[in-house]
Amino acid sequence: MISITLPSPAKLNLFLHILDRREDGYHNLQTLFQLLDYGDQLNFSVTKQPDIHLSSTIKGVATEDNLVYKAAVALKQATQCPWGCEIQLDKKLPMGAGLGGGSSNAATTLVGLNSLWQCNLSLDQLADIGCDLGADIPVFIKGASAFAEGIGDKLTPISLDEFWYLVVTPKIKVTTEQIFCHSELTRNAPAIKIRALSEELYRNDCQSVVETLFPEVTQVLDWLKCYGNPIMTGTGASVYCRFDSEKEATQVLKNVPNSWNAFVARGVNESPLHRQLENL
Repeated sequence: MISITLPSPAKLNLFLHILDRREDGYHNLQTLFQLLDYGDQLNFSVTKQPDIHLSSTIKGVATEDNLVYKAAVALKQATQCPWGCEIQLDKKLPMGAGLGGGSSNAATTLVGLNSLWQCNLSLDQLADIGCDLGADIPVFIKGASAFAEGIGDKLTPISLDEFWYLVVTPKIKVTTEQIFCHSELTRNAPAIKIRALSEELYRNDCQSVVETLFPEVTQVLDWLKCYGNPIMTGTGASVYCRFDSEKEATQVLKNVPNSWNAFVARGVNESPLHRQLENL
């Protein structure tokens, strides 16, 4: 039985601007995706039987609702693959944190099984399958930090300075739907050109709404302001602060209150998933 363990990296939104709401209920946005060298892991074992079995460390989530399972089923249906698989998800990233954990899990599943099942689909074809499951999935499939437009699916790869980040998450769960449906969400940001990117424009249009609903996020932001310029990623609840070195970030990590989840990771331009597959 062929088996492989693959990484499922987190992402940060270095900024997130909401331009407007579309007729289909989604939002046009612009964001800058920074991939990290930290995340979950998935183990895949190919089986001759057609069934897909998922075991996960996530409690309270039904298998059929897990994006990993949905991604495997979608790839199987798209390719008519006769094989099945056993999948083990080792979850490190907090859920409802804005780190793209579920989307990354789905992307690793699509990319990994495409290789193991010998489906031979291109990354563009996999991204099309992934986009039907979640707007953030294509960036993980393409495997590069990127400037994103549309609903987050129109990607332009970009080379970013590989800083170190301290990521802190209060023990709450924020749902994307809850924030994007909120009446107070700002939806009129002016569009910017990729050549006009500037750190002065780095802000998260979802942050004020999240702070209103979840004072725990405000507490993290206020705490991190002693060390830098913190910003929330995605629709929260994670907040990150940038550092020039791993040593600086790790020193601050030691001071993070035990009531919060926290880790240090390096920003990378190529996904750890793609680096590992290239070396197989």
